[in-house]
Amino acid sequence: MNVLVLGANGQVGSAVLRAGPASHTAIAKTRGELDITDENAVTQLLSEQQADWIVNAAAYTAVDRAEDETAQARAINDTAVGVLARAAARAGSRLLHLSTDFVFDGQSTRAYQPQDQTHPLNVYGATKLAGERRALEAGDVVVLRTAWVYAAAGRNFVLTMLRLMREREEVRVVADQIGSPTWAGGIAPAIWELIAVGAPTGLYHWTDLGVASWYDFAVAVQDEAITRGLLTRAVPVVPITSGEYPTRARRPAFSVLDSAATRRLVKAPSRHWRQNLRLMLDELRTA
Repeated sequence: MNVLVLGANGQVGSAVLRAGPASHTAIAKTRGELDITDENAVTQLLSEQQADWIVNAAAYTAVDRAEDETAQARAINDTAVGVLARAAARAGSRLLHLSTDFVFDGQSTRAYQPQDQTHPLNVYGATKLAGERRALEAGDVVVLRTAWVYAAAGRNFVLTMLRLMREREEVRVVADQIGSPTWAGGIAPAIWELIAVGAPTGLYHWTDLGVASWYDFAVAVQDEAITRGLLTRAVPVVPITSGEYPTRARRPAFSVLDSAATRRLVKAPSRHWRQNLRLMLDELRTA
């Protein structure tokens, strides 16, 4: 099976490439190698590669900046996804498109299921939701939502916390936003499993197990990093409210995704977020 991975140098794209089964051929395309907003380039690539599946891990992910760069966010997260989905349908390829927990408004009292009502609070979430809809309208597509993604490389919460804990005498972290920290290395096997089982068209959720606030996550990062020698000292981690740390974009207060249906379909490992955090920090330590 030939699988084309777009956004191949991002956190999820890189993890997908590393986790690829030996029986499949993974074709990597980075942002520099393919502009997914260029319809002619996308069409030509898909006609040349004859991929069985396309994993779209390319996205505009600067949540706060998207409030001021709406056109750019829409071009990548919305319009380009429709172009890609239509080109995939013409080429006879199936598309697996990555999306986000930010399509929800955080008002739920339970974990969000794939078919729950969406209501994004910010431009990023709105453009990702529009991209989902374009993809599903265009053909035989799998949309996989995930959340709070981090990896040993790239720009993410874990690496930011490690830097701040080295530089500062204390760190202040929001404690009233709840979600599921999710290691990119845990998402990748689920993606390959969805491909392997030929998942039916539709919406799917996948995150690590368990829930946490950003404050809980930061405390765990420090504890586990000290154990592994990645930090040499502990600094106070101070819980604060979202109101004490205003951001350009509003975030949902609760964005836990219910992945039960996906876990019944695939055999990918299901691990608690703290276990996967340990695996990521072990990877960082040996890098």
